[in-house]
Amino acid sequence: MTNLFQKPQSAALAFMVAGAVWFVVGAVYGMFSAIHLVAPEFLPHVAPLVFGRERPVHVNTMLYGFVGTMLVGIGLYYLPALLKTRLWSEPLAWMAFVFWNLTVLSGPLGFAFGFTQGREYNEYVWLADISLVLAVACLIVVTALTIVNRREPQLYVSIWYFMATFLWTASNYPLGNVMWHPATGAMPGLIDSLFLWFWGHNLPGLLITPLATGAAYFVIPRVTRTPLNSHTLSLLGFWFLIALYSHIGGHHVLQSPIPNWLKTVSVVDSVSMVLPVSIVVINLWLTARGFGGRVWNDPPARLVMGGIVWYIITCIQGPLQSLPFLQRVTHFNNWTVGHAHIAMLGFGGYIALGAMWHVLPLVSGRPVYSNKLINLQFGLITFGLTGFFIVLTMAGLVQGSAWHNGETVLRVLPQLSPFMVMRAALGIFILTASLVGLANLYLTLRPARQEEPLLRGEEAA
Repeated sequence: MTNLFQKPQSAALAFMVAGAVWFVVGAVYGMFSAIHLVAPEFLPHVAPLVFGRERPVHVNTMLYGFVGTMLVGIGLYYLPALLKTRLWSEPLAWMAFVFWNLTVLSGPLGFAFGFTQGREYNEYVWLADISLVLAVACLIVVTALTIVNRREPQLYVSIWYFMATFLWTASNYPLGNVMWHPATGAMPGLIDSLFLWFWGHNLPGLLITPLATGAAYFVIPRVTRTPLNSHTLSLLGFWFLIALYSHIGGHHVLQSPIPNWLKTVSVVDSVSMVLPVSIVVINLWLTARGFGGRVWNDPPARLVMGGIVWYIITCIQGPLQSLPFLQRVTHFNNWTVGHAHIAMLGFGGYIALGAMWHVLPLVSGRPVYSNKLINLQFGLITFGLTGFFIVLTMAGLVQGSAWHNGETVLRVLPQLSPFMVMRAALGIFILTASLVGLANLYLTLRPARQEEPLLRGEEAA
């Protein structure tokens, strides 16, 4: 066991495996949530599986557990690889793994039994908050000291994003979760909405986005076997991200009596996010220009590039729906739920999975068990998520248009029934994709027969 905690890249592999497990757990809870939107009376006497408890388990497990955990593992691989050195402390990375996953585990164990702060994207109780902050502190130390002891003089952009992720999270997470009020984890009255959405939007923007962007910047040049199109451009996108993203959470509460200057800043910076997104997308596409066949024929890279496509869609829709006149129809309904799914599962999830499959053979020393299963996972998620996005967008427009014209919420509900049935059906594809991925991961890492690695290697070649 001691040797395991000292083994190079073992913590990176542990984070990636845990991410794949949490993907299944989060998808299962998502499936239960979707069923309850069709049949609220389903398992009515099982308290841990009522909608109000299972939904935050689903959301937080997918965000922190699946996407976040997997991307941290990928970063712990490319950090020493790009710096041409060993990770400063493998045991400290393992400590981060324990604290991080204790926080994620507190969701299914805590929310399901009513232990929650009850704030969107900020549901973890105070002890779980402490555990996450300790994990982030461990990752800051490991990353910083690995950078200090590097043998590579240049800091590639992926290193910038990886280090900055934990510095931003260490600064923003305690604020958004009001950690100085352990009993409630909240501020009194309206002011709490500002603290809540400060982290509620920085979670995808300054935790998931930099981790995913750093992973994409690592994978695409490796697969195309070309240098990054522009290192200067990549750093420009980095600084635009931090300059703009931390101010935009207020666009979630434009209908409330928050200061007008904050509303204006939130909307302007939301629209301005087109700049860093465009820089990332253009830089990666120019890197792959002329080598699209290498990306398309590489299953992990295809997932990563698919995540970039979802990034474009997300960051066109996001700025538009921050505009007050559009929010009259699109806010507080299923339109926003559809947007959240393509942002986290589309952008973050695709890149996490693609980068994981790319890095896994480098960490484990074994070829992926089956590229066909990666292709199957890609197809299942793409069909399920695209359907999700279309169905939820349509449902949101039905809701928003009816409400805008004075219809009551109660009278709109029957119109949503077919959309919720389709949503539940499409969820089966995403749940199946998570199981396919976990099975492929297990078959890759299981103790192999002597001839199996050679056979699989020949198949992959």
